[in-house]
Amino acid sequence: MLPGGARLTRSQDFTAALRGGRRAGRPLVVVHLRPDAGTGRARVGFVTSKAVGNAVLRNRVRRRLRHVMASRLAALPDGALVVVRATPAAAAASSDQLGADVDRALTRLGILR
Repeated sequence: MLPGGARLTRSQDFTAALRGGRRAGRPLVVVHLRPDAGTGRARVGFVTSKAVGNAVLRNRVRRRLRHVMASRLAALPDGALVVVRATPAAAAASSDQLGADVDRALTRLGILR
């Protein structure tokens, strides 16, 4: 799980990452990154709209994405804001597929090599 200090909770932080950063889209997720948002550790937030499915599916996708991002937290630059937005196709994807799409998106953003 993501530690409490590594989670985005304020709407201003979500807005800053979505509007002021870069993004990389994949079939299952869209990753928004604002690398220069402040000091401290990187923080991650998740967006799963009703287009993904009912509440059970949305929460399942969010849990899987939290697990995926927890293992990649050390690779994120300090002070970065990251928002991972799930697409409707993410509801039918496995955790491995979600992880692969997140890795590809982070590679496109220059975080992973």
